[in-house]
Amino acid sequence: MSIRPARMEDAPTLAAIYAPAVLNGTASFEIEPPSAAEMAQRLMKVKSHGWPWLVHVTMGKVDGYAYVTQFRDRPAYRYCGETSVYVAPDAQRTGIGQALLMAVSSAARTAGFRQLIALIGDPGNNASISLHASCGFERAGLLKQIGEKFGKPLDIVMMQRSLVG
Repeated sequence: MSIRPARMEDAPTLAAIYAPAVLNGTASFEIEPPSAAEMAQRLMKVKSHGWPWLVHVTMGKVDGYAYVTQFRDRPAYRYCGETSVYVAPDAQRTGIGQALLMAVSSAARTAGFRQLIALIGDPGNNASISLHASCGFERAGLLKQIGEKFGKPLDIVMMQRSLVG
């Protein structure tokens, strides 16, 4: 098992890992899974800013990824990153998510981020909330009914981790 920076040739696998979260869950508020080409564009954008996008590899196969983008586009947010972590369904609950989140947090600090935000769709997403808490994130708020998926309104749990000190 290893963690390495994502490469453009990983895009089809990244899309395949992400698709079940889009189609079956509320971790993502996207409705349609992005194509491999779209994932490649997203990866290129993240890397062009010098932000981290990491993959976890087990026996030569990418089975999870994590990346950090600037929380919002305005310059005042340049030191605040937003995390995303996804693990292939057959590799969940194996410690991959925690390893990725810790590694991408460290890489985010190196990239100049001082704070990290996690926006977790659905307060019932205990796995993601627990994952972030185990990596030093603290609950910072709740945004009520700001999304809708599968015919139901969805809240977002906000969690935050300081990278300073």
